[in-house]
Amino acid sequence: MRLCQWEEVEAEVDEMWSFVQSKHQQRWLWHAIDHHTGAVLAYVLSDHKDTAFLELKSLLEPFGITQFYTDGWGAYERQLEPVVHTVGKANTQTIERKHLTLRTRIKRLARKTICFSKSIWLHDVVIGLFINRYEFGLLV
Repeated sequence: MRLCQWEEVEAEVDEMWSFVQSKHQQRWLWHAIDHHTGAVLAYVLSDHKDTAFLELKSLLEPFGITQFYTDGWGAYERQLEPVVHTVGKANTQTIERKHLTLRTRIKRLARKTICFSKSIWLHDVVIGLFINRYEFGLLV
């Protein structure tokens, strides 16, 4: 939450890989967190294409993000202006740590697991319910 309207909002943005049924059917969790507080701002479950990032970016518009911190994935390079985009691990440590927490708590996101979803719908529902409950505090 911003303290005043002129305070700059900086976001860390990253994507996280998972799969449905087999590792050939990939699913990606794209999410953004506040760089200073670590609070999740928005997320999208989709494929690994620019359209998924554009959907996340549209969800972030009301926050008035002034700086994006990302890894070097091409979608960020193509869709963000260089002035508001910083690439590097030094500024994405918080979101990378959040990946570890999610992988530990949601076995469907673990890299080596016997737990997986059989449908995209179920995969998205399980992950979405978890994020809405534990990150946004929504009782769903």
